Amino acid sequence: MDRDAFPADRPLPPLDDALAARFVAVARDNVGTEYPFHLVHYARSDADIAPPRTLHPVFFGSYDWHSCVHMHWTLVRCLRRHPQAPWAAAVRAHLDARFTVAAVAAECAYVDTPGRAGFERPYGWGWLLKLQAELIALAAGAPEAARWRDALAPLAQRIVERLLAFLPRAEHPVRAGTHGNSAFALLLALDYAHSVQHRALARAIEARAQHWFGADRRYPAAYEPSGDDFLSGGLTEARLMQRVLDGCDFANWWAAFEPAPDALARWLAPVGVSDATDAKIVHLHGLNLSRAACWRALQPSLPAALQPAVTAAIGAHAAASLPAATEGDYVGTHWLASFALRALDPD
Repeated sequence: MDRDAFPADRPLPPLDDALAARFVAVARDNVGTEYPFHLVHYARSDADIAPPRTLHPVFFGSYDWHSCVHMHWTLVRCLRRHPQAPWAAAVRAHLDARFTVAAVAAECAYVDTPGRAGFERPYGWGWLLKLQAELIALAAGAPEAARWRDALAPLAQRIVERLLAFLPRAEHPVRAGTHGNSAFALLLALDYAHSVQHRALARAIEARAQHWFGADRRYPAAYEPSGDDFLSGGLTEARLMQRVLDGCDFANWWAAFEPAPDALARWLAPVGVSDATDAKIVHLHGLNLSRAACWRALQPSLPAALQPAVTAAIGAHAAASLPAATEGDYVGTHWLASFALRALDPD
């Protein structure tokens, strides 16, 4: 992707045919790449040792399980936006091959194994529900997608049940800017809850968000980022609260939560990435893209005085890291397109 294609002083590019094709190309390549694979696996004996394609017949590519889930979300989102694209038939064929009843049953058997109740909690849980919400949206206009939606439904249901059992026990949020972040997972799960009108799940998410974040004041944004963040803990929290509060209540919450001006400036300037071949440092490209997505979503609810700075921040963050979504080392390209897509094509 041309690094001069996204100047910071221009609006974000649309998800046109050419850009969607770039995202689809990298996503298809990733989900078909079994190795290298970062396997997080609870094994009870030698009998549990097996290659990724055996352990996870749906989500065995793209470096790790959760990245394979959200790169499939990238494919499904692009297919929904561009159903007549030249690559659409190949994506449909891939989904037919991967999203089968038998393959999902094996994924369900994996997570049902004793000792694996917390597998991919919460990040993978959130992305799995986000993928299912996208399949539901696709099936509304493309009947062939119903078979993929229905095949994945049992795994989504397991995640919902586990999330409902977990949230009342989660007294404290994880505010880290990495996979454990509580607010990000709940944002994705809330999309699913709304897509299927699962009121119990939506209420549980709303209640936990209020419990965790409702009393936050003067968020210490100067402490961000940590060295391998791909999320802004504070901005992600703010986005979740925007979703669960009405307009006036959110305005009041933001007035109390908003960082001091010097700390807020840390959120408005993109972060440099010193080594995009390092699997942890490259996370900072994801941080820039997820900040752009958060600022874009939050902007309509923010005070007028902040609007020019937010507009500039969205462009600057996108310009800094959009090229990394499809270029560079596999430690970045196996996942970054999903974060770029969230920034460019909000729900």
